[in-house]
Amino acid sequence: MNAPRATPASPLLALPERPRLLVVDDQPINIRALYQMFRTDHEVFATTSGQQALAICQDVAPDLILLDIEMPHMDGLETCRRLKADPATADIPVIFITAQSEPADETRGLNAGAVDFISKPVNPAVVRARVKTHLTLKAQSDLLRSLVFIDGLTGVANRRRFDEALQVEWQRCRRNQLPLTLLMIDIDHFKHYNDRYGHPAGDACLQRVAACLKARLGRAHDLVARYGGEEFACLMPECDLAAGHAKAAELREAVMALAIPHDRSPTAGVITISLGVASRVPDGPDGAAALVQHADAALYTAKHEGRNRVCDVPGESAS
Repeated sequence: MNAPRATPASPLLALPERPRLLVVDDQPINIRALYQMFRTDHEVFATTSGQQALAICQDVAPDLILLDIEMPHMDGLETCRRLKADPATADIPVIFITAQSEPADETRGLNAGAVDFISKPVNPAVVRARVKTHLTLKAQSDLLRSLVFIDGLTGVANRRRFDEALQVEWQRCRRNQLPLTLLMIDIDHFKHYNDRYGHPAGDACLQRVAACLKARLGRAHDLVARYGGEEFACLMPECDLAAGHAKAAELREAVMALAIPHDRSPTAGVITISLGVASRVPDGPDGAAALVQHADAALYTAKHEGRNRVCDVPGESAS
């Protein structure tokens, strides 16, 4: 029996139609001026303090930040340094818009990590032009970065992207004391499938399974990655063990419903998957590896107990 050939997945991502700008200034009149300048073509968020800016960036992920320097409690320079020190926000370009105008001031701003420095009073045409330039550069950088982190065959994230996302989400969920759930997934008897139908058909099978997993996860901040070979990982922040188990059961049924023929499978006549579920509220800076170990152990149990099923590790993976 023949199966369809695989076609390479396109890694190109659509660019945002309305880039997100975060305006940070302790003077509301300056915020209003910048809001009016950009509200037509951009989604504009605003805050009057550095502390609030850091919190907003964790939730909103702006495409660019317009940041004042002279602010109480935490000035713009320190705010910028903290943004650049956090892997989750380090790639967000920062433009200082400030009353400071001396060359030494500009040097300090650029050394803090800003990509540009504009002195007040501002020329609206100049500000718009510079924002457009840096948004274009960021979009190009994001696209190139995505190519590095996408699996060329399936179009989902690759192992490198998963490892990075795991560390970022572990730290974020740790800060907010939220659960982080991981599903480890293996296509059952995939070697038999390749032997029976050939490697091109195996590639097509991997693509269909990956697309199914990605479509069924649903939430924008969930991540599907090809972990290696016929194994996938699904990272689900802010999701507890019960919800993770339910989602895993949904994924198992969805893949089986693809009805990809597999007449050499001892488990079923179609392609099936086994899933291991682990979930924890992060309680330390270095515990992400343990989450992977627990999910791997649960996957081993699912395979040992007959495959085409979902298992977790009671007492270890519960949050």
